[in-house]
Amino acid sequence: MRKILIPTDFSENAMNALKYATDLFKYDISEFFIMHTYQDDIYADEVLLTNETLDKVTRVISEKSEEELLNTKTAIRNISPNPKHTFYTISANNVLIDEAYKIVDQQNIDIIIMGTKGKTNDKKITFGSHTLQVLKYVQCPVLAIPENHKYTQPKHVLFPTNYMLPYKRRELKLLCEMVYPYRAVIDMLYISKSSKLSIRQKDNSEFIKEELCKNKINFKVEKSKHIINAIYKHIKENSTDMLVMVNTRHSFLENILYQSKIDELSLNINIPFLALQNIKRD
Repeated sequence: MRKILIPTDFSENAMNALKYATDLFKYDISEFFIMHTYQDDIYADEVLLTNETLDKVTRVISEKSEEELLNTKTAIRNISPNPKHTFYTISANNVLIDEAYKIVDQQNIDIIIMGTKGKTNDKKITFGSHTLQVLKYVQCPVLAIPENHKYTQPKHVLFPTNYMLPYKRRELKLLCEMVYPYRAVIDMLYISKSSKLSIRQKDNSEFIKEELCKNKINFKVEKSKHIINAIYKHIKENSTDMLVMVNTRHSFLENILYQSKIDELSLNINIPFLALQNIKRD
């Protein structure tokens, strides 16, 4: 049983991510939890909000959230009437990051799938603020779907790594089972000025090979000190369908996500982006 959390703000980008999720897991018995949080909407206009109007505003927004979730569930069932899929809705007077964290823990969610941006859809950034928060802080793999990205089977996956991480078996198993039905090729790309691996790196490389054993794996080396440029180059030259990175301390992804405001969003990704979390979960 696959458990998938889909945060939504009822934008086209959010619906597109939900469609992608149902296509990606069309062969799996899956439970989809479509979640909307509306606390920010309640306090959007604090000038007009008073203690007297708070309950009424909360009730109106809550009812609207429930209605929109029902419409979304009906729409996705019509688009993807897959008997293997069950849909649940969650409407919460909470902020996105806290509710996502709670649902991941309560339901033992396998993966969060969401659009890279929401309603604001700023063309100058790769990730919207909500997506960036989830990528950084929620202890669960996150698959971010770019705006207007049309589903294609993930047949060619890029996984940049320095082999320094003690990868989690659950995370690698998810990737393996997610792309195996499509006979995907996974390129493990080591970006370094030297191609020599330490004992620790060799051990981690062997662990990856064992856990992704169902898939064809190419172990590649790119002699470069510019990580982002090397990733861009490989994506462009190899018709890559999905980019996978691991979010943990001292990883490639942490360096990208936690840099300055301009740099942290400079990785202009136009393919689905899976962020694995190197955090122990039950």
